[in-house]
Amino acid sequence: MVPLPAQGHLHPLLQLSAHLTNHGIDVHYIGSATHNRQARHRTHRGFHSLIASSSHRLHFHDLPFPSIPSAPPTVNPLLAFPSHLQPSFDAAAAHLIPHLSSLLLSLAPSHRRIALLLDSSMPFAATTASLIPNVEIFVFYPCSAISSLFFLQQSLGKLDENPILPGLHTRVSIHDCISDVFLEFLFSQMRSQTAVIAGRIMNTSHAIEGAILDQLAEEWKVERVFAVSPLIPVTAVDGEHHEDECVHWLDQQPTASVIYVSFGTTSSLSSEQLRELAAGLAASDQRFLWVLRDADRCDVFAAGPDARHVNQEASTELEEILKRVGEKGKVVQGWAPQMEILAHPSTGGFISHCGWNSLMEAAGMGVPILAWPMHSDQPINAELVTTVLRTGIWIREWGDMGEMVNAAKIKEAITRLMTGEEGKEVTRRARELGQKLRAVVQDGGCSKDDLDGFVAQILRP
Repeated sequence: MVPLPAQGHLHPLLQLSAHLTNHGIDVHYIGSATHNRQARHRTHRGFHSLIASSSHRLHFHDLPFPSIPSAPPTVNPLLAFPSHLQPSFDAAAAHLIPHLSSLLLSLAPSHRRIALLLDSSMPFAATTASLIPNVEIFVFYPCSAISSLFFLQQSLGKLDENPILPGLHTRVSIHDCISDVFLEFLFSQMRSQTAVIAGRIMNTSHAIEGAILDQLAEEWKVERVFAVSPLIPVTAVDGEHHEDECVHWLDQQPTASVIYVSFGTTSSLSSEQLRELAAGLAASDQRFLWVLRDADRCDVFAAGPDARHVNQEASTELEEILKRVGEKGKVVQGWAPQMEILAHPSTGGFISHCGWNSLMEAAGMGVPILAWPMHSDQPINAELVTTVLRTGIWIREWGDMGEMVNAAKIKEAITRLMTGEEGKEVTRRARELGQKLRAVVQDGGCSKDDLDGFVAQILRP
């Protein structure tokens, strides 16, 4: 397993690793010591229960990458992602190959076949690995199928001819949401990659993106794309209970009454936007659980005396909100158990940046989305949720990027979801989708069939 060194790319491959170990397959997970530690630390409890009986088959390899300063995400919505992460990607490209080759060469003599799973953003590792006769190369796509198809078609100029799906005419441009430097990083690696790809694995389900997966298979000229998600079975966390302040607070709230707010680990808000969000939550008069991570308050990374000023300002704002809303709102600073929060019966909606992992987790739990995309694949994911699946409502459409989302707009979106007729229909569709995703990982379900098919391809005689 070779993930891209970015948080949203670490988890899906680690979760897939757990499934493969349960099929008796030894898995070697490769990355820097820092990213391997992050992957292990931030996994969901359902992951640990999934891998409990086969953890001895999962081997982490800490490769000696140079130390790269961890730059904060930018609050500037017009600065394309992932500019602040590019040094890590460049380091991976420069230092991974010799260590990966050494590991593969050490494993090759004692194994009939080695399946090398590369993150779709790490294609440069394929050519060297293909020189080893018993290595087969698979590509894993941690993002949505619709974003993969969108970026592929836009790079080929095909979106000018036809929409991705009938009726879906997006205003998103690849250059608006991904930096040109990262695009060149990807395209240069793809141009140099000449290895034969044995299969493509997608972090999605035919229940969500069936028509899009069919289009991708046609574009790639393959008979089958393995769509294996949800990778954490919803039954592994559904009803799970443990001691956590978020879960304990949710236990005290009415069913489907709480708006969960989280923007992931790579998105950020300015101090001004933070204040508008706080005011909108308070004005909505709805219960909310707001997980305020470092990435949500980027200004705290400011150097010098300004850093202390911004920290104090943010703390004062939060104190004022909590005083106004009383027991209706809870703000948690730091990490929170997102899967348990989404699985909790008190959770009625999710204000999300529309990162694909978060959307898949929400879909599996039947939770509707209030869409606030920030960068990368998030805008097209938001289009899928709001326009195709209709399990979400926009807070900020991508065409309005760069504009401040004021408190009134935030309040309006929350009210539409939590009290309006539109919200009832959106919630109904979200719950129906959650039921479908429970079924796809059971015997006879499409995702389980695809996972079993992928395993069979690896283990064939």
